[in-house]
Amino acid sequence: MSIQLLQTAERVSQKDHSDNYVFQRSLLAYLEAAKRISGRVLEIGTGSGYGVEIIAPHTEEFVTIDKYHADITHIPAFKEHNVQFIQLNIPPLSGIASGAYDYVITFQVIEHIPKDHFFLEEIARVLKPGGQLIVTTPNKKMSLTRNPWHVREYTVEELRQLLYKYFEKVEALGVFGNEKIMDYYHKNRQSVERITKFDIFDLQHRLPRQLLQIPYDILNRINRKKLLQQNQQLTTGITHEDYFIRQADDHCFDLFFVATKH
Repeated sequence: MSIQLLQTAERVSQKDHSDNYVFQRSLLAYLEAAKRISGRVLEIGTGSGYGVEIIAPHTEEFVTIDKYHADITHIPAFKEHNVQFIQLNIPPLSGIASGAYDYVITFQVIEHIPKDHFFLEEIARVLKPGGQLIVTTPNKKMSLTRNPWHVREYTVEELRQLLYKYFEKVEALGVFGNEKIMDYYHKNRQSVERITKFDIFDLQHRLPRQLLQIPYDILNRINRKKLLQQNQQLTTGITHEDYFIRQADDHCFDLFFVATKH
């Protein structure tokens, strides 16, 4: 197994049915962002590139960057619209001009960034005056266990206060689920609790997160596959329409914030 594969194991796949619960939530973020964006748009965190097809048609120019190479040249929107991919370790946003973009979107990325203040400072730098950042990240209050791939997670208030350091206005929204989603969530929580009950010394919170990453990936994948086998209709039947956006609170799955530069 390659180092790169291990480092990107958190990325969900639209081809793996066991990821569907998470993938559809990620898809909703792109669909909601597409309603809000226009002009020149920068994405931080390309992933597998499925968001390109959704975002690019609503832009004049779309630049998407990622730490890892993403082969998005086969995506129809890449050829039909003004799309560019840049492989880049961030922050800083090296080579990206100040005041260049109308919107920056970054989904499920900030929790992986050690220097989150620098990250947001750089985003504010490359936005035009009045430009907007659309950012999603897991809601710490709804996490079932420690995710060792995350440097940190945020509550609603923690992310709000962080964004206000670099932006004039902050709209605090969240991603919620209907009864089908809550049914899956509760089944997932029960399954996770059956695993974590063996952690009698609470090592998940005591050990350095780097030591936990590979075990976490293995157990997380086993858990998702098991949930799929036991609840195939529920798992595969979830769509992005089972999620919705409203004012954020402690019970949303993801934080979906929109921050406006002065």
